[in-house]
Amino acid sequence: MRYAALMAVFMLTTAPVQAQAPAALALASAWGDHGVIQRDRPIVVEGWTAPRRAVSADLGEAHATATSDASGHFALRFPARPASDAAVTLTVSSGADRVQASDLLVGDVWLCSGQSNMEYPVARALNGPGEVAGSADGGLRLLTAPKKTAMQPQTSFGGPVSWTASSPQSVGDFSAACYFMARDLRKALHVPIGAIHSSWGGSQARAWLSPKAGLALYGAADMAMLDTFTRDPLDAVTRFAPRWEDWYRGATQGTEPWRQPDSLPWAAVPKISGWLAWEGTPLATKATGTIWLRRQITLSAQQAAAGAVLKLGVLDDMDMTFVNGRPVGNSFGWDYEREYAVPPAYLHAGVNEIMVAVTNSYADGGFQSKPEVLQLAIRGGASLPLAEGWRFSNSGAKTYPPRAPWDANGGIGVMHNRMIAPLGSLALKGVAWYQGESDVDTPGYRQRLSALIDGWRGQFGADLRVLVVQLANYGPVQKGAVASNTARLRDDQRFVAAQAPGVALVSAIDLGESSDIHPANKETLGTRLALSARGLPMPMPLSARREGDAIRLRFSGVEGGLLAWSGTGPIGFELCGHEGRDCRLVAAKIEGDSVEIADGRNAEVVRYAWADSPLVNLYDGRDLPVPGFEMVIAGG
Repeated sequence: MRYAALMAVFMLTTAPVQAQAPAALALASAWGDHGVIQRDRPIVVEGWTAPRRAVSADLGEAHATATSDASGHFALRFPARPASDAAVTLTVSSGADRVQASDLLVGDVWLCSGQSNMEYPVARALNGPGEVAGSADGGLRLLTAPKKTAMQPQTSFGGPVSWTASSPQSVGDFSAACYFMARDLRKALHVPIGAIHSSWGGSQARAWLSPKAGLALYGAADMAMLDTFTRDPLDAVTRFAPRWEDWYRGATQGTEPWRQPDSLPWAAVPKISGWLAWEGTPLATKATGTIWLRRQITLSAQQAAAGAVLKLGVLDDMDMTFVNGRPVGNSFGWDYEREYAVPPAYLHAGVNEIMVAVTNSYADGGFQSKPEVLQLAIRGGASLPLAEGWRFSNSGAKTYPPRAPWDANGGIGVMHNRMIAPLGSLALKGVAWYQGESDVDTPGYRQRLSALIDGWRGQFGADLRVLVVQLANYGPVQKGAVASNTARLRDDQRFVAAQAPGVALVSAIDLGESSDIHPANKETLGTRLALSARGLPMPMPLSARREGDAIRLRFSGVEGGLLAWSGTGPIGFELCGHEGRDCRLVAAKIEGDSVEIADGRNAEVVRYAWADSPLVNLYDGRDLPVPGFEMVIAGG
């Protein structure tokens, strides 16, 4: 793509969009009654009015003026203010229009984002009812962004938002990790705290990328595809389909069932339901993987010439849908009803083939709607029922397909665009990020997390503090040296935190449950986040160096020395050979703030807690765990 064309795509995907300037004066969504203003930072109040219009404002005793641009956007700038629990009022005027935001406090504002473990509510946490009952605090203010997506950056959340004081009425559904962090910060700092929660369960990291980061990581073609989807979904699906087809051929030794349906063995679908209810089939015990669904339908020449809309209801999780070998739809979502336009050119008189590849990655999969929802709606004519006559076949693919740029849970920036971009240039103290479970099997998390942080700092300020939660233990317990994609992602999190100034790793590696991906102990995590938010160091591996036959591991951020809980020494260390091969568990002993592994011969790599669900017992004197890691051994 030529440079000019690439830059046109870049500009399209980085500028926040608004359908048109509002007729009346309006403030950005984060500026509302009972909000919190970030202390000790210049204050920028954004909003919209008629284009090229004078705007004036008072924030307490401070005054500011601005003129809206051609789109109606304006930015009013006020000097920084110290922390204060004395409420102030913001009054903004433009012509005859006037708006206010009252009861504003000045303190620290934190954004909390991620997937389901950040979304996990206080009411479900340990002692949830008791925590909710005792949550009243007028100096702690909460705001939750609605769960919505957009293909381009937006200026509004697409739903109502409001700041509320912490209370039994507001806390129960709020993020537990975020609330406990904010509550501890209130107790420690004695200043107002604002907590903004913007998370979505199951989301991949790339859904939270800024457009600039998305362009850098995925290229102009994918960003253009994302834009195309807003105008012409079928065109976008047609462009994406070759990538999906290449994956499928590679995963199944070159087969193409969408073109040759009879190349697969087929069995009758027992009923329109989730796969776990298909008794007597392999899917009743293991409902993950990619499964083909096939339905033939006979059309008249008149029906084919009219075109149709294919209605499949909800399919859990992902689908790639073909009609007569041609792609018509690709979606992700366990609550999204698929409706795909099928143009006349894709249909013909006689028997037509509908082929749907459904990929499920967790728990139940497949049909989630009532049978009567499944239809082929002929344009200008009757709808033909599709509740019966389906067949299924296991694809045999062992990997998961690529995700489309518009994917609801993993599309490029689709959550950033609607759930982060509307915050504009609101001043923040920092961001707490708890995400990664949905990225475990997708390489490159290190690059995505770095790009994510760059995007936040581009929006909220270069000195933004970022707290990254290292994933909790979940999955099979470690019974020896094992390969682990979860451990690899944890180490990516550690690496980014170690390399990027102002980024801290807060480990939850000891707070999980091997049988539950959503551990309930969010209070301890919130306490650790609050310590890190205050700038207190967390234990981190610093170096691994050979000393004769031994290996010496040194750590930073340790207070009170290292301690081995319930044992004579730390467990979970292993040594590996070249490029992490031939790993073995080894004994280790603590010496002050370091750990020694006595026999380090023939080792090039040292790992700690390298498993999906490791058992760990290495802590510092504050009961803070050493995070999982992998390091190359230096020296010797």
